[in-house]
Amino acid sequence: MTPVGDGFDAPPPVGPHDLLDASADAVALVSAAGKVIGWTRGAEALLGYSSAQVVGRPAAELLAMPGDPVRVARITERCRAGMGWSGRVAVWRDSAPVEVSLRVSGSFHIGEDECFLISARPERQQWTMGESVLDGFLTRSPVGMAVMDLEMRYVWVNDTLERFGGVPREQRLGRRLSDLLPGLQGETLEGVMRKVLTTGVPVTDYEYMGWSWADPHRQHAYSTSFFPLVDANDSVTGLCYMVMDVTERWNARRLLSLVSEAGTSIGRTLDVMRTAQELADFTVPRFADFVIVDLLEPVLSGEGQGTWLPDAGPAPARPVMRRAGMSSVRPGCPEAVARTGDKVDFVPPPHDANLLVNGEPIFIPVLDPSDPLWITEQPARTASIREFGLHSLISVPMRARNTVLGLATFARSVNPTSFQQDDVLLARELVARAALCVDNARRYTREHTAAVTLQRSLLPHALTGGTALEVASQYLPADASGGVGGDWFDVIPLSGSRVGLVVGDVVGHGITAAATMGRLRTAVQTLADMDLPPDELLAHLDDLVLRLSEESTTDPADQTATAFLGATCLYAVYDPVTQRCTLARAGHPPPVVVTPDGQFSFPELPAGPPLGLGSMAFEATEIELPEYSIFGLYTDGLVEGTDRDIESGMSRLGDLLCSTGSDLETLCANAVRRLVPAPQPDDVALLLARAHALGPDQVASWDVPLDPAAVSDVRAAATRQVETWSCRELAMTTELIVSELVTNAIRYASGPVRLRLLRDARLTCEVADGSSTAPRLRHARSMDEGGRGLFLVAQLSHRWGARYTPGGKIIWAEQELP
Repeated sequence: MTPVGDGFDAPPPVGPHDLLDASADAVALVSAAGKVIGWTRGAEALLGYSSAQVVGRPAAELLAMPGDPVRVARITERCRAGMGWSGRVAVWRDSAPVEVSLRVSGSFHIGEDECFLISARPERQQWTMGESVLDGFLTRSPVGMAVMDLEMRYVWVNDTLERFGGVPREQRLGRRLSDLLPGLQGETLEGVMRKVLTTGVPVTDYEYMGWSWADPHRQHAYSTSFFPLVDANDSVTGLCYMVMDVTERWNARRLLSLVSEAGTSIGRTLDVMRTAQELADFTVPRFADFVIVDLLEPVLSGEGQGTWLPDAGPAPARPVMRRAGMSSVRPGCPEAVARTGDKVDFVPPPHDANLLVNGEPIFIPVLDPSDPLWITEQPARTASIREFGLHSLISVPMRARNTVLGLATFARSVNPTSFQQDDVLLARELVARAALCVDNARRYTREHTAAVTLQRSLLPHALTGGTALEVASQYLPADASGGVGGDWFDVIPLSGSRVGLVVGDVVGHGITAAATMGRLRTAVQTLADMDLPPDELLAHLDDLVLRLSEESTTDPADQTATAFLGATCLYAVYDPVTQRCTLARAGHPPPVVVTPDGQFSFPELPAGPPLGLGSMAFEATEIELPEYSIFGLYTDGLVEGTDRDIESGMSRLGDLLCSTGSDLETLCANAVRRLVPAPQPDDVALLLARAHALGPDQVASWDVPLDPAAVSDVRAAATRQVETWSCRELAMTTELIVSELVTNAIRYASGPVRLRLLRDARLTCEVADGSSTAPRLRHARSMDEGGRGLFLVAQLSHRWGARYTPGGKIIWAEQELP
């Protein structure tokens, strides 16, 4: 047997049955005319014919269904195709198809006849029960499958793929995928197929969104895998692809992705309005074309616990809400419906406000503006629905922590796909997350408002520096992100026409810091009334802060207790007689001094530790304040700014305070506005004072000898001075006060003794001596001869007291000027 055209001589003739008996396959010798010459036992077993029945008969008749001339002609043509042809055909046995693999494996001559050797091997059969399991798997598999030729035309499609696409099998076969999916989607998929055919590398789990002819109103997600088909010679002969509808999985993944992204995009601030707007901005256009968020008025104001609780009974038919956030893909849509901040009462009919309390989300997949219910109850909105083409709607009540907050509504117009039931779940989850953020912001707003109210109530409402100082102040609470702090200031009138100035900053924010600030301010006023020097006052204040810190940590089980972290403070005392200022600070920024010639400086003071450490002593420093100088106390929030450079901020503050021609109030307001143009997360406080001096015509003093006889002379001199000041009405009481104070100094104290009268906002009488023993007010009995001196002084004066000096003490008494 010699292959045709190989150039070798033919071997000795061999009988056909000798040639075929060695074959284990079903083998036949077929002449060029197509008639069977020889037939193996395997062929007899395969088709059920004996050799006597087939020899001499056309082979095509044996392989084709009887009476099918088209199939006979096709098989005959393939047999004549010669050596190398192979393929799968269905042969018939007992009127049933049997799949076999045919191959023309040789050609040779027997005598003058050209013959072909055709081998057949039955395909692997599966166990069947009425029909082929393999056929059932391929055609009815839940996975859509198709076979494409090298030109990417459909050759075979199973039932599942036909059902996925909604295109009959007859319309697919012989056509390309781009013919069925026009546009970018079809071109993209064909590009993937072309890559597989070119490289031979499969592509698995390629996902894309597509429209289904069976469901034209909803996009589906598909996962597709492409595999090359190769023959026995490893040549690519076509392409097989499998596709699964993964819409449910894709929707679940999209829901999780959106919810996860919403967690980082919604609720970034503790502002109710901004949080509502973040919900609207996030969902347009990802989820909807038009979104509105309406919140109840008490929620926006931060008052109360919300309008209703689920157990609070029925709600009114028209809830009072305000538009808190909205967004749209159409530029004119939001303005045409309502503006942010406007009052609204939108609840989709036929529902009322009880929907907000215990209702489920409203799902209207097809919004019909011709619905009589909408036309009757919402005529204006019905017109907007028609104008902007809103065709699908979801409204979700906003509730969090058993509190009703408002209503969020999602609508589609440009997107032709209506909302599905899965979208309701997504809307509910997004609104739930936003509602929790809104409730957090509402609670924080309420606490912030309470803290601001407490802070302002504890700060001085009216400041007065008498004739010694002209004062002005500015206070700005921190924004909602930082919370109200504990910045405070005060102006305290002291004896001898002196004035105390204080500014402080409590560490921390919120109500606790504001309450602590109030306690410290009260303590400073009490200590200042005792006429303590600045360094001693800060030492006592430091002890108080230590006790407060211990109180906050006494009960570890109290979860509501907030540790008190300390405070900073600066206290100064200005004397208009000497025009000098004594001051000390505890970890606070130094004051600013602007001289009348427009030069500013920051006096170098011992820093001192912040209050609450109790580790170091405080030191006082005395500076001179020329008349009309400006003395400024401030907190770090004023000078830190956005760059957190305190020194730069202090320099800018000094430049701003050097402006001439401005009254103190305007100067103070301009400095704060320029240094803090926008809200910041720290309190801001600025206290300015313009110094004035008491002239020689307002002060009179006398040295008093340690002789009781000198009392009458001093008393007469004081009376004349009071009359000279046009205060004749106070001459008698001044005479009695001077007599008692000077007599006590001569009798019980040591020298030197000095009397001084000051005419300022009040008439002040001061008697200084060299003793550090404080006088004590006594209530003499009816039979006592003495002990009534200080009692008379207390009755005749507006107030009286004592203060210590480095050389002794001063007893003073003030009278109101007529």
